[in-house]
Amino acid sequence: MTTAVTGATGQLGGLVIEALIERGVAPAEIVAVVRNADKAASLAERGVEIRVADYSDTAALTSAFGGVDKVLLISGSEVGQRIAQHTNVIDAAEAAGVSLIAYTSVLAADTSGISLAPEHKATEERLTASPIPAVFLRNGWYWENYLGSLGQAIDSGVWLGAGGDGKIAAATRADYAAAAAAALITDDQGGKIYELGGDERLTYAEFAEVLADVSGKPVVYKDVPESEYAAILQGAGLPDFVATMLASADAGISRGELDTDSGDLQALIGRPSTPVAEVLRSAL
Repeated sequence: MTTAVTGATGQLGGLVIEALIERGVAPAEIVAVVRNADKAASLAERGVEIRVADYSDTAALTSAFGGVDKVLLISGSEVGQRIAQHTNVIDAAEAAGVSLIAYTSVLAADTSGISLAPEHKATEERLTASPIPAVFLRNGWYWENYLGSLGQAIDSGVWLGAGGDGKIAAATRADYAAAAAAALITDDQGGKIYELGGDERLTYAEFAEVLADVSGKPVVYKDVPESEYAAILQGAGLPDFVATMLASADAGISRGELDTDSGDLQALIGRPSTPVAEVLRSAL
């Protein structure tokens, strides 16, 4: 049984391969689909097969999926281009005769109002129409998304956002990677939809309290409107589309769209999600 992981040198893809190996999958049964083989040298040294293909090249993807049983389609990083890119991956998987596609989507992709959701929803719809069985791994937010802002929050004493009183059920990349690996090695996954989120369902005010406790310095949450938050992020130097995306995600948090109590993550990985205090302590 051979499993291909796309985007295998990315932050999530590499962790999925580690998780597969930890769960007993032989490296020789893993195909790492990458854009740059040089970046996958460490995987090759471990016995993982490296195949080069870009999400924009259907022919190369079809070749990369040759002899592969299962494909993990890790959503692309080019927002605005992902529907076309994901369609290329699915077309290639169909042409290659793959038996299962697992896709890293977003929480409640079919109903969420955050700006990232439409591309995920469209990809899920394409997968639903495919003759290949598919499993949707609807990942919540990553705790790592916040690590770059910790220093400023500690220095200023303010955690800024537009999440209101909404809760966020985030988890680490390693948690989501472990869930993906578990789904890939489990039989009869076609048609499954997993709403994946962490155990700690925190408001931003509660997150600020944890940060204050870990850092030993006072930090409080200040809520601002979505548009104001986007402008603040733009003023801090973030590209407009990134600022808009993050502000939209915060608005989604305020509506409860990045929260879940499904327990799907915990059931897949067989343990609680990584505590946020541990994540912050490690980062600091």
